[in-house]
Amino acid sequence: QVQLVESGGGLVRAGGSLRLSCAASGFTFRSSNMGWFRQAPGKEREFVAAITWWTGRTIDADSVTGRFTISRDNPKNTVYLQMNSLKPEDTAVYYCAADLRGGMLYSTAVEYRYWGQGTQVTVSS
Repeated sequence: QVQLVESGGGLVRAGGSLRLSCAASGFTFRSSNMGWFRQAPGKEREFVAAITWWTGRTIDADSVTGRFTISRDNPKNTVYLQMNSLKPEDTAVYYCAADLRGGMLYSTAVEYRYWGQGTQVTVSS
């Protein structure tokens, strides 16, 4: 079955960096678009970044532009989120998501059918 397993979260000071990984299995990763979302306590889940399966085109939220970078390694069935210049407001549970249709690249959660369990990122001031 489809599995998405995030790792790499943790506690970091403001200005620091983390690299999240999401290992995928159970579906054709190389033809699926992938996304990262996050959810802070008391807030709705929000889009962070997404990447297409073929061209590697990316989109990201205004709040992370210039600081976060999404990438993928198709032979390793893994998608990454490099997070630099972290801020306390980046504190959230980060989720990896898969859109197996591989067509348009979406920033809305409803378009992603499969989700990981999430990894906690905490940024201290």
